[in-house]
Amino acid sequence: MSASDNMALIKGALDLDPWLEPYSNALISRQLQFRKWMEQLEQAEGSLSKFATSYEKYGVHANKDTKEIDAVLYIPDVDSVSLVGEFNDWNADSHKLNRVNDFGLWQLTIPPVNGNFAIPHDSTYKIMMVLPSGDRIYRLDPWVTRATPNKETNLYEGRFWNPEHEYKFKNSRPKIASHDGLKIYEAHVGISSPDPKIASYKEFLENTLPVIHQLGYNTIQLMAIMEHAYYASFGYQVTNFFAISSRYGTPDELKELIDHAHSLGIRVLLDVVHSHSSKNVDDGLNNFNGTDHYLFHGGGKGNHDLWDSRLFNYSNYETLRFLLSNLKFFVDVYNFDGYRFDGVTSMLYTHHGLGYGFSGNYNEYFNPDLVDNDAITYLMLAHELLNEISKRENNFKFISIAEDVSGMPTLCLPVNEGGVGFDYRLSMAIPDMWIKILKHLSDDEWDLGNIVFTLTNRRHGEKCISYCESHDQALVGDKTIAFWLMDKEMYTNMSILSPYTDVVSRGIALHKMIRLMTFALGGEGYLNFEGNEFGHPEWLDFPREGNGESYHYARRQFNLIKDDLLRYKFLFNFDAAMIHLDTKYGILDSSQAYVSLKHEGDKVCVFERNGLLFIFNFHPTQSFPDYKVGVETPGEYQIVLNSDAEDFGGFSRIEETTADGKKLSFFTNPDPWNNRANSLFTYIPSRTALVLQLKDKVVN
Repeated sequence: MSASDNMALIKGALDLDPWLEPYSNALISRQLQFRKWMEQLEQAEGSLSKFATSYEKYGVHANKDTKEIDAVLYIPDVDSVSLVGEFNDWNADSHKLNRVNDFGLWQLTIPPVNGNFAIPHDSTYKIMMVLPSGDRIYRLDPWVTRATPNKETNLYEGRFWNPEHEYKFKNSRPKIASHDGLKIYEAHVGISSPDPKIASYKEFLENTLPVIHQLGYNTIQLMAIMEHAYYASFGYQVTNFFAISSRYGTPDELKELIDHAHSLGIRVLLDVVHSHSSKNVDDGLNNFNGTDHYLFHGGGKGNHDLWDSRLFNYSNYETLRFLLSNLKFFVDVYNFDGYRFDGVTSMLYTHHGLGYGFSGNYNEYFNPDLVDNDAITYLMLAHELLNEISKRENNFKFISIAEDVSGMPTLCLPVNEGGVGFDYRLSMAIPDMWIKILKHLSDDEWDLGNIVFTLTNRRHGEKCISYCESHDQALVGDKTIAFWLMDKEMYTNMSILSPYTDVVSRGIALHKMIRLMTFALGGEGYLNFEGNEFGHPEWLDFPREGNGESYHYARRQFNLIKDDLLRYKFLFNFDAAMIHLDTKYGILDSSQAYVSLKHEGDKVCVFERNGLLFIFNFHPTQSFPDYKVGVETPGEYQIVLNSDAEDFGGFSRIEETTADGKKLSFFTNPDPWNNRANSLFTYIPSRTALVLQLKDKVVN
């Protein structure tokens, strides 16, 4: 390719950010490496999509037509491979695989027995290998789609999942309205019950999905779905990448859950962990064929010291087959609508972000000694794969979100514009900011300028998901926002039968305001971790040796919002009203807000976004009876959200209707204020947020 052709590969990125021009060579290098892989895969496999459909061939599969069982496995550096299990009394000599080539491919076809499959459905099996040393080792099939714990050993064992009748999806993937922003409910099936136990897929469908639908979230991000032997790892130490967690139920039950979510117009994202793998040997991938480099880097490069896990070798052909097939498997088989990629920062850099403070200097993102271009190429291939699948599925837009703290430029630009391909990145600085404020500052020390800067500090043209707190802030050792605000009184003063205390009234007011400000100002999408919307009163801690294997904190107390005598319902009601505000007015999927006022003395912040006027009074004691605010568009405005309303646990200090029962209106006058063409006067009580809209655009 010519120099001009190379520059064309990254034109979109340079047009958006001319400051990237000095790093053109690094950006072009990524594009050329990606295209080299694409050419290689197209020549060898037919297409990227066919390459990623290897899950249909690799592993152990049943042929429904012939009743044969086919086994295909990539296992280099061994002398022989056998399939053993209950079906052959674990006899290593009866079902040996044949060596297909010198690169480690093995194959076996098992004919039917008495007209039936030779391996019974749900029976256990393993892969037995003879090493060059003569030693025999037994491992789980890397492509196994079902794994369950052995009650005697507590080790997971692979199962041949081949039900006679599989679940058939009834509903197509939901199309989301063009103005509707991405509103994510981050959820963990196992903890989705008030009872101290592991909840099931069926219970989540019956009990939690209706709550999510009532709140108005249009997307669920399911955590800890890929099988993980250690429950307390929160799903981030994956042992079996193609198996879904058996703790919660069967594959068909997960399919039914996703299908039902689709019937409600809710998309479902998988929290995918391709940044590392569990170190487990007996029921994981580690040391699978007796070496330390099966799909992983060998030696120290293949270990993540902080996470105590293994690191994939993204330059390895079969590693790419495994991981890309894994993505397509969950889209094709389970109908997931996209992914939240965990640990992207660890993938992007050779230092994995450990002890590295990102300053925003572009040299940090394009230094060849710091950046892992093989991992970046894998992520580009992953997004090209999603694009190919999208074309197959009537241009359905699959969603991808990066958990990246570094802020790497072009991460959230399309591949054909010179980017890595993600749709969104998580705004990870926002929850850290809120926790630091609540932990270290008194109310009169809040710096509105810093708050607004942190909420709006994102790369132009690259979308972000804002959030106040995710599962990270709920884990034991930290505190949720509700806990930071009200932990001293959450067990004693949350009943409406008790008078409002200063702690609880402050906590409820600020909980709502923090959420609304983050929601409206912080990004092009929004995320909430389940239970936090109503101020869940306890942290999250999974059963482990350190807590006596207790499930007491590995649950979500949805029963609290059903009790009319408790104040949790007020926070729940407000969250629903806030989420529906976007459904009505399209706040998230619109241009960034224009902030017209950050008054440090009054603690008042005013901004406009997509025609809505947001007014926040964070002052702990001072209410303002006739506060002048600027607004660009003239007209008659009405309140569409009032955090001080009685339904939201407020004090109803604003009369939203006039004496004759009409809705209260605010009229602008052509008096410019704070760089806006018009202004209006309104009463804003202390610790209150108001949202106003032009009367003729109000949606009931």
